[in-house]
Amino acid sequence: METSNLTARQYWEQVKANPNRAKFGFGARPAIVNIDVQRAYTDLGAFKTAYETDPRQIEHINALSAQVRALGLPVVWTYVAYLESGEDAGTWGTRTNTPDSLQNIKHGSERAQFDPRADVQPGDIVMHKRMASPFFETNLWSLLTFHKIDTLIITGGSTSGCIRACVIDSLSRGYRSIVPEECVADKHEIPHFANLSDIMLKYGDVESVDHVAAQLQALRA
Repeated sequence: METSNLTARQYWEQVKANPNRAKFGFGARPAIVNIDVQRAYTDLGAFKTAYETDPRQIEHINALSAQVRALGLPVVWTYVAYLESGEDAGTWGTRTNTPDSLQNIKHGSERAQFDPRADVQPGDIVMHKRMASPFFETNLWSLLTFHKIDTLIITGGSTSGCIRACVIDSLSRGYRSIVPEECVADKHEIPHFANLSDIMLKYGDVESVDHVAAQLQALRA
C-alpha cells in the first residue's frame, strides 16, 4: 500500500489536477437523480444529522434539474423514510435508537420532508428508498430503461454513503455516472473528499457543475 501524509482534501486536489484515466463522458440521454435532499440532511438549524459542503448545493441541483427537465428526460428526487416500527430499516436500523437515528426518519415527519429550497416539479419522479442506493428495491432501473437513459447525473448526499452506493450501482448497470462536485455533500470533509477521489479513480466522472451544465446545454443544440 502506498502511504502518504496528504489530507483527504489535498489528495482529492491532486487526483483532480492529474486525472490518470480516461473519462466515461456523457451519452445522449441523461437523467438526474437527486438523492435525499430532505430536511434530515439539509436543515442545519433543526437536525443534528444535517450537513452542508457547498452553500449553493441545492441551487445548483435545481438548475441542473431544470436543464434535464427541458430535455424531456427524467428528474428523480429520492427520500428516505421508515415505518413507525422502523422494521423496514432492517439491520441498518439496529445500531442505535435515538431521535436522530436513521430508522426514526418516519413517513410524514419533518425529517422526511424535502428541503423547501428543492424545486420539485409536478412532472418530476419522487421515489421512496430505504437503503443507501436508490436502485435497491425501487423501480429506478426499469424507469431508466423505459426512457433509454445512458447517463446518470447524481446529486445530493451523502458523498460517502448514498452517492457512492448509487454511482457503483449505476456503473454496474451500464450507465455513465456523472457527479457534479458542487452538488454533493457529506458530514465531514475526510469521507467527502476521499470518496470523490475514489469515484473519479474507479466508478464515474466527477465534474464541475459548470461543465455538467455545458454538456446539458450542448444536448439542446
